[in-house]
Amino acid sequence: MPSAQFESPCATIFSRRNLRFVTVVPLAILALAGAAQISRAQGADAKFRQATEALRAGNLDEAAEGFSTIVKASPAFAEAHLNLGLVREEQGRNDEAIASFQKALSIKPRLRGANLFLGIAEYRLNNLDRASDALGKETNYYPADANALMWLGVVELAKAHPEAASVALDKAAKLDPANVDILYHRGRAHLLISKTSYEQMFKADPNSWRVHQVLAQADAESDRHADAIAEYELAIKLAPQQPGLHEELGTESRNAGQIEAADVHYRAELKIDPNNISARYKLGTLQVERGRPEEAITLIEAALQQNPAIPDAHYYLGRAQMQLGNDEASIASFKRVLSEKSEDPDIAQQAYYQLAIVYRRLHRMDEARTALAQFEKLKQQAGEHQQQLYEKKRQGQNANVEESPQQP
Repeated sequence: MPSAQFESPCATIFSRRNLRFVTVVPLAILALAGAAQISRAQGADAKFRQATEALRAGNLDEAAEGFSTIVKASPAFAEAHLNLGLVREEQGRNDEAIASFQKALSIKPRLRGANLFLGIAEYRLNNLDRASDALGKETNYYPADANALMWLGVVELAKAHPEAASVALDKAAKLDPANVDILYHRGRAHLLISKTSYEQMFKADPNSWRVHQVLAQADAESDRHADAIAEYELAIKLAPQQPGLHEELGTESRNAGQIEAADVHYRAELKIDPNNISARYKLGTLQVERGRPEEAITLIEAALQQNPAIPDAHYYLGRAQMQLGNDEASIASFKRVLSEKSEDPDIAQQAYYQLAIVYRRLHRMDEARTALAQFEKLKQQAGEHQQQLYEKKRQGQNANVEESPQQP
């Protein structure tokens, strides 16, 4: 059975059933879109087809027996060595798997998938340098293989090389942007890079205003607004003229319900940086909340002159115009918001609600009812979406409890 008669297009035959990770890095159980080489040439040996089908079906003992028989009869058949390696890897016999992958590569050095699964087997045995060498070859030979790039990133993470991991995982994410496993590892790599950077910053100057800014941002992301405010205040004490700090403090003050303080800090920011569009716009929307429509319109329109693409700005203009009694102008503003299809579903809901109020005030009752119906429709859709998210999260939590992986 000479190996020359076998061609080797790719197919996925690697099961996720026993795919476990042995590393200090917490990793998910992944389904590999592997590159097992299957013979499909005309007149392909029946034993090879039978062994391959056994591997696909998860009948590992039958597959191992079949491929072992084949490689004994035809030791130069690289694809059979690869498939035998896949069986051994699935059985947890990684040393034997490595030997089969190496044999396959000695016959066909660029055999697709061989270096990928060799790298995985070496990784499982904690031979991280050998794993990265094998995976590096696979990614060099097949640079569009997102799976191989992901595994290279996983190994580099295990080696405590987050920068190198991020390079591989960024490439993988571009090739397969919807792969949640790639996104998970990529996010972890960048998180570790950020953590290292911040640790170095703290060591370099623990009293730097930047340290307090980072702590404030972390508190803000966790909705600890009082703590964030305290850290921003310390940062401003150390760097009172630093652009951006007063704006961030103003936003946290606003989130904490401290409207007067937010007003003060947004104005302080504009004194330091008169060209800060974001601070000017935020100050304008704050004036809408404070019932100061004239100043609100002046500020928001000035911000729009600097950047006409500010999202949802016309909603707040419409609110301010309503407060002034400029009903037709407010209708035009709300309609513009709706025509722009805001990414914030709450804005669209509120625009219809405000339209209903204005139309009712103008005794345009049919239009008022239509706008209110649209508001109710969007509100119901938002509620259904939230319920779906809740159910999906609950089901995921239940699945994690029921299918938690065994500890290696």
